[in-house]
Amino acid sequence: MDTSRNTVLEAWMKEHGHSANSLAEAVNTAAEQLTGRTGGHDGSSVRAWKSGRIRWPNAVTRKALELVTGLPATELGFVPRGRAQSTPAPQQEDPDMKRRTLVGGIAAAAAVAATPGTAPRRIGMSDVDRLQQRFAEIIASDHRHGGQLGIEQRAAALADEALNLQNSGAATQRVRSHLYACAASFRSSAMWAAIDGRRYDDAQRHMREAQALAEMSGDQGIKFRIWSHAGTMYRHMGRPADALAANDVARNLNITRRDPMFASLGLARQAAIHGAAQDRTGTRRAFDQAQDAMDRADPHAARPVWLIAFYDQAELHSLALSAYLTLGDYPTAESHGHRCLASLRPHMVRSRAITTTRLAHAQLHQGDADAATTAAMQVPATAATQHARVSRMLQEFGAALRAKAPGSPTVQTWTEHTAAWRTSA
Repeated sequence: MDTSRNTVLEAWMKEHGHSANSLAEAVNTAAEQLTGRTGGHDGSSVRAWKSGRIRWPNAVTRKALELVTGLPATELGFVPRGRAQSTPAPQQEDPDMKRRTLVGGIAAAAAVAATPGTAPRRIGMSDVDRLQQRFAEIIASDHRHGGQLGIEQRAAALADEALNLQNSGAATQRVRSHLYACAASFRSSAMWAAIDGRRYDDAQRHMREAQALAEMSGDQGIKFRIWSHAGTMYRHMGRPADALAANDVARNLNITRRDPMFASLGLARQAAIHGAAQDRTGTRRAFDQAQDAMDRADPHAARPVWLIAFYDQAELHSLALSAYLTLGDYPTAESHGHRCLASLRPHMVRSRAITTTRLAHAQLHQGDADAATTAAMQVPATAATQHARVSRMLQEFGAALRAKAPGSPTVQTWTEHTAAWRTSA
């Protein structure tokens, strides 16, 4: 038996459904939160930890692992330098350890609590805080990759774990409400990933579950997110009447009257829906109102992490770009596209790819094939080939380019570039 192998870490990963790549991604996200710089780990790093080739990671990595798992490095099987490694007893697991790994193994904690003859464990806000940390990781992953089935599946699994925690012990009503809100948050992220990946049947299934959980939580913020997502989903499905109805549910919640930033997002998405419905006057009016509400919002007010992470002036310009592009007002669309790209935060990788692709469309429809192609070529290969919305828009761009400039050198350049994308992705 290889006694240097980290069987404890292997067991933790197996129990919590982590591959080497997904654990590396979670650790990189946690490292970014600690230091401001994304970690540089990949699947090979995790395999080195499991094999025992790296028995004691550096301090930042150890702290990041603790944030992800809820455990100190020594309880994950890592061995400080100068200390002999002990071989864990096979087929045994410390029940106290399972209780300490609450975030990574909420379902396991429920099993421990249900053991006959033991007092029920107490669920508290510290447990909720750990769940919210996992939610922040899902949000960060979405902004980097967007629309991926893996994000949808992880978010749905975490929603189930949050619900399992409800049955794992005693809790106050306040804590239970927060747990339902956490479950609704995860399910709404699964919904958004499905929307972004154009898996609309799955998105509607997640939506129904998220709505029920949000009602049990009483959380206005998460209710707003779910109904606002629903409006976006119906807009992408070509159902503007349903989109307006769903978005109106979000806009009529009390939270939009308490916080102008929520009102601004609701109005900005309403404007995008008006654009899809070819309502030029409604589009312009709603954007003006959205800008006014954003200008009135307190920039320092406490808000949910999902809202803070994406909604700002850049997102307002992004929605305007989408709306005016749909309306056929290409100069206005291009103007908003440039302003969006100039103010996008670095972590908005998915949004940058979408905005760049839309900007290319706006330029092409104004007859500037060279500038449009140059812009489209800035989209990363991963987004161009793996993100459903971006991939479709780029296919449409290529078809429009060939129609407007058949046989031109620009078309040849684009054809060669897209071939390279497929090779490198």
